[in-house]
Amino acid sequence: MITSNGETAKARPQELRVLVNGISVSVPAGASVAAAIMRSGMPFRRSVSGEPRSALCAMGICEECRATVNGVPHVRTCQRFVAAGMEIVAG
Repeated sequence: MITSNGETAKARPQELRVLVNGISVSVPAGASVAAAIMRSGMPFRRSVSGEPRSALCAMGICEECRATVNGVPHVRTCQRFVAAGMEIVAG
């Protein structure tokens, strides 16, 4: 796209709204569910001793990114793209 002053404008990615633990979070279309959880500042889950855990490998192997997505438990969030209105329960 060319602006009125002749410069090329970069198109902004579409922003989607999802709920992470009931809090509305805005993320770019094409982002992973893990990115939405990270943007919310919530831990992905807690260890047996109560320590907050987060995504580690970003390829679904470590399973540290598991959360409940739209009522489905144990979803590997680094492997799933966000969708508008998605409900994510983490931590």
